[in-house]
Amino acid sequence: MDGESVRIAKDVLCARSCGSVKICLPDGPEEFARALQRRGSRRPVVVGDDRALLRAVSVLHRERELASSVLSLIPVGTLNQLAQALGVPSGTVAAASAVLDGEARQLDLLVDDSDGVVLGDLRIPALPAAAHGPDPWWAPPLRTCQSLVRTLVRPSPAASPGPSRLRVEVDGVTLVDLDQPVEDVCVATSWGGFARIEVRPTSVGAAAPALRARARTVTVSGPDFRYRADALTAGPVRTRTWTVRAGAWALTLPR
Repeated sequence: MDGESVRIAKDVLCARSCGSVKICLPDGPEEFARALQRRGSRRPVVVGDDRALLRAVSVLHRERELASSVLSLIPVGTLNQLAQALGVPSGTVAAASAVLDGEARQLDLLVDDSDGVVLGDLRIPALPAAAHGPDPWWAPPLRTCQSLVRTLVRPSPAASPGPSRLRVEVDGVTLVDLDQPVEDVCVATSWGGFARIEVRPTSVGAAAPALRARARTVTVSGPDFRYRADALTAGPVRTRTWTVRAGAWALTLPR
């Protein structure tokens, strides 16, 4: 979607690396994984958005090679909030220069009980994702079909998300239980081996204060719920546990 930025990134890396850069343009997730698996002693540089970085970390974690790897990222695309939060320069030239001149920084990781990874934060319930880039080719026909169906059937009352009834446990201690509806649960990694947890209970009348904690493990359970982790929505699940792994991965950042 941004060939010019990709070209600039390639030019900067090749000009300052004495021709030791190998370029790979994977056609899909499988080829992306194979490229990482065949990297040898090369240091992988991901040119893409937050989803590409998450995919690279997930592949290396699944192969149990994350601890021995140092990733670099040159953000290209419109979904780069995670990259900015991690401290990666937003400009293509600055990011490519940081790949060459920066230093590896160890970062914490959230790993769930299904072996999924979270680099930044997660929200429950999953909030609608903002639109990024053009619609896929199948979106206009799908919307046409949905409009046609709506004209043929009796409309049902609109469903509102409403509060959720969830049990949130931090390091084995219950922070909020099923009898207290909650509007929002946020879990975020913070360097130092702990996750930051914030639960906003549903307020009736006066606003209920948010509940905050720091913990190494977080378990959320209750009726089927979805959650948004980094750039992806997952679920529905009835229970999920996330564990902080301190310094589990390394990213090249400006000195």
